[in-house]
Amino acid sequence: MSKVLVAYFSASGVTAKVAGNLAKAVGADLYEIAPEVPYTKADLNWMNKKSRSSVEMGDRSSRPAIAAKVDNMEQYDTVFVGFPVWWYREPSIIDTFMESYDFSGKTVVPFATSGGSGLGDSYKNMQELALGATVKDGKKFSPSASEASLKEWAEQFI
Repeated sequence: MSKVLVAYFSASGVTAKVAGNLAKAVGADLYEIAPEVPYTKADLNWMNKKSRSSVEMGDRSSRPAIAAKVDNMEQYDTVFVGFPVWWYREPSIIDTFMESYDFSGKTVVPFATSGGSGLGDSYKNMQELALGATVKDGKKFSPSASEASLKEWAEQFI
């Protein structure tokens, strides 16, 4: 039996809800990718080109700090990584997460929440940051995704 982690970043709580349901559905451990400096509402204003999120997403080298580390990452075989879609890709804090661990030999599966856009090239970006891992294409979910639908989807990777 493989050991599974659901790691997620959630700006508004939507991705947190889906991540919690996914972890419960497949019996996985749950880890929040929380920023060391929490985002404020103003930070998340994508219409303001000077907001924190806009500045981070405009600089592909941006790596926002994460508040805490995953304990014993080496124990996990499969890591689901959840996030809201920002600017048609994963938020920069996900890049920080991907660069913070050795994912060699692990399966990494992105999942996202979004009001409209898909995951874009997130899995390709994540693959470049997780050398030695197998990063799958992933899927976007609505906030109301059921545990049953999440389990059915996730079991193909476990």
